Amino acid sequence: MKLVAEEVSLRYPGADSLALDRVTLEVPAGSLTAVLGPNGSGKSTLLRTLLGVTAPSVGRATVDGTDARRWNRRDLARVVGVVPQSEAVAFPVTVREMVAMGRYPHLGPLRAEGPTDRDAIRRALESCDVAELDARLVTTLSGGELQRVRIARALAQEPRVLVLDEPTASLDIGHEMTIAGLLRSWARGGMTVLLITHQLNLAARFADRIVLLHRGKVAAQGTPAEVFREDVMERVYDWPLRVDTDPVTGAPRVVALDVPGRTPRGSG
Repeated sequence: MKLVAEEVSLRYPGADSLALDRVTLEVPAGSLTAVLGPNGSGKSTLLRTLLGVTAPSVGRATVDGTDARRWNRRDLARVVGVVPQSEAVAFPVTVREMVAMGRYPHLGPLRAEGPTDRDAIRRALESCDVAELDARLVTTLSGGELQRVRIARALAQEPRVLVLDEPTASLDIGHEMTIAGLLRSWARGGMTVLLITHQLNLAARFADRIVLLHRGKVAAQGTPAEVFREDVMERVYDWPLRVDTDPVTGAPRVVALDVPGRTPRGSG
């Protein structure tokens, strides 16, 4: 199952500039695609547009060849799992109960869990290393623990497409690497994975394809080696950078340079 944007443009009411400006891209089936870019470059807007939550002003977004806005929401939830950047937990539920919510599109409001559902929930809990927390209230979890539970909930859907907005936020390095490795293995197994992240080197190491956004436009897209070029990255991030090769992984590696007298944007 693939996600496609075709010449998509979008302007929010009252905005002076386009949030997305003629964006064309494809998230191939069975790949891990990472979307990168500075704050305000259009990453989250692109995600919402690809999923049909936000209607583009021009162009169209498709899921498996069908316009994203024409999908029945429940049908879409059966095949696409989403981990948003943040969400409020409105009432106390246990970890298992929250992960079990991922089965709702398959169960509906009346049908009880069956063996298939319980097995999917168990596998999701174990994959995200939260099985031992299953009886804990989610309100008692740390930020990193809650993030892993949210990923497990999406995985319990058994989706064909998994979309994640900053999934490694709040995670320690061990769990960050574990989740990134799982995303890559799920993609290798045929799942389509779309990852929005600020972690440049993590994306370079684990992603098959990179889409780099800048001011609502696609600045570059392709393999990590094709996108991670100093001239492109410096222009997009407006900061002196060095791009070299990680001696351990062989992936491109970005190092921000310390420039005397230059103050990062937003400081002071």
